[in-house]
Amino acid sequence: MVGRVAYTTADARRQLLDTVAEAADELAAALASLSEAYEQLDDASGERLEQELFGAVQSAYGRARRTHSEFAKRHGLEQHDFQPAVRGAPGRGVKAFLEDATDAVRRADGTLGTLQDSMLPVEVGDPELRAGLAQVRELLGGVESRARNFERTLGR
Repeated sequence: MVGRVAYTTADARRQLLDTVAEAADELAAALASLSEAYEQLDDASGERLEQELFGAVQSAYGRARRTHSEFAKRHGLEQHDFQPAVRGAPGRGVKAFLEDATDAVRRADGTLGTLQDSMLPVEVGDPELRAGLAQVRELLGGVESRARNFERTLGR
């Protein structure tokens, strides 16, 4: 029975890591979309985008990656090989990229929320993992509404 519990715990830890990596990959996609939007903006609007959206998403992405790697190291698990997301076709327009970024942020936050609700981080995780997940979600809080506000005031 002890071997079964150890396997279950190891399997659950791998599932945790995979889920955090999935959310981080969504945040990488959001950053790629925000970068494309930035490239199409004038300097003042680009600076606003950076302050209102990019910084929060970039911080959340960094925290998600750090949470993933620290948990993997603590438990001797293989880390995910994070790659930059592929940037979209520039002709799509700023609004489309903002929508893409917002959708990716929503998916990442939903993934992490579902993970937290599952109690898996409590059952096999550790305080650092739970704190990291909470920090990522806190950083993402308000991104969607700020993106809508940015889009609404774009060009004014």
